[in-house]
Amino acid sequence: MFTGLVETIGTVLEYTQLDTTSSGGNGVSAVIGDCSSILSDVHLGDSISTNGVCLTVTEFDEAKTQFKVGIAPETLRRSNLGELKKGSKVNLERAVTSEVRLGGHVVQGHVDTVASITKREPDGNAITFTFQLREKEYIHYIVEKGFIAVDGTSLTVTNVNYDTNEFSIMMVSYTQSKVTLPQRTLGENVNIEVDLTGKLIEKQIELNLNSQIENKDSSLNKLITSLIEKKITELISNKK
Repeated sequence: MFTGLVETIGTVLEYTQLDTTSSGGNGVSAVIGDCSSILSDVHLGDSISTNGVCLTVTEFDEAKTQFKVGIAPETLRRSNLGELKKGSKVNLERAVTSEVRLGGHVVQGHVDTVASITKREPDGNAITFTFQLREKEYIHYIVEKGFIAVDGTSLTVTNVNYDTNEFSIMMVSYTQSKVTLPQRTLGENVNIEVDLTGKLIEKQIELNLNSQIENKDSSLNKLITSLIEKKITELISNKK
């Protein structure tokens, strides 16, 4: 679990396509450097959010200034990690511990989809970014003033357009210097993780409705039956 508060910006030092005979076959192996400040208490097998994607550390260099990860095919399909190359900059955050303050919001590191940057507009010393989702169904989990993770950065939604599948955020000047988004240009893809709360609520409602529909004695079925009987009675009365 992560907070969406990026700790440092790392640099991709190596990015290697794996063949089907290699470990993690058909995925990618990446080495991330320029991040010694966050590696002192990280161990092999620990998780590091890389552009918002939870990845497992598999190797360190001797001086512990860089780490290696494997990126699975499913992760490459879901995220923008397949677009990385040597020299790319990435947001990095260690998994939370019990002593960490939750300054952002609960971020799983399970990216839902990507979105392209459609607008970038200055607003004083802040910048407003607008994004369009690749998979439109995720727009239903995004609400104005709700949380969103963009490349692993916890941000507040300032506007949502459900017709165009777009949403906007505003980034203050302090955050601009701590994350990679201000370096991005129009048309580039960013990783999106919607707030888990909305998905949980939707699933609970779906399961509850299905359960009530399958139970003929449920309150929902009784209500539906009552409404149908009432409507039939009205139609019969009107014909008379």
